[in-house]
Amino acid sequence: MIGLPDSIKALLFDLDGVLTGTAELHKQAWKRTFDAFLAGREGQLPFTEQDYLDYVDGRPRADGVRTFLASRGIQLPEGGPDDPPSAETVNGVGNRKNELLLSIIQNEGVRPYPGSRRYVEAARDAGLKIGVVTSSANGAAVLEAADLSQFVEARVDGVTIVSQGLRGKPAPDSFLAGAKALGVLPAEAAVFEDALSGVQAGRDGKFGFVVGVDRANQADALRAHGADIVVTDLAQLLEARDGQA
Repeated sequence: MIGLPDSIKALLFDLDGVLTGTAELHKQAWKRTFDAFLAGREGQLPFTEQDYLDYVDGRPRADGVRTFLASRGIQLPEGGPDDPPSAETVNGVGNRKNELLLSIIQNEGVRPYPGSRRYVEAARDAGLKIGVVTSSANGAAVLEAADLSQFVEARVDGVTIVSQGLRGKPAPDSFLAGAKALGVLPAEAAVFEDALSGVQAGRDGKFGFVVGVDRANQADALRAHGADIVVTDLAQLLEARDGQA
């Protein structure tokens, strides 16, 4: 019915880009933040779509800042989680991005992908356990704004990652925590991800099935990082059989 192997008992969904269109809002916020940061540095080109995919997408906020800046040969002091958005630190830049993101969400709202909502409803009706695993510290607010909280039995988000000392994606820690929260083994859970780092986390965590959601024309890369199947919309899985869409 839902296009997954019969051994799967639980579904672990990334949030931004899989269930909701907020990945585009994150991308806008990152570009505006990094472009302003780079503007005063000689020889630095603007932040690109490929930069987002390679260095930021799917990673915890501070990891994204650190990894992207390293790609440009820039190092900043770490600072702390409570750094003001004006601080020239890794956490300051990350908080600057988050402040901008929250403003964009407030102005534009949050909408789930229609096909994703249909799929989640079908999964619930089929008796499968549902969890959300996101690097975003705003997971609870986004789920509530998108009217998806009612489907979610367990949530691992950026707040959880920090409080439990988990490694961010591409490490599998957050997905493993999600499976544990739902009371299933990794082999009994399917991972749904649009980010290369998240797909790799699903593969490295030895999850039972990894679904790559291609929102950025990177189907081949999703497969190379470990996706068992790649779809452009979760609704495609509703007519799938035996893991084939």
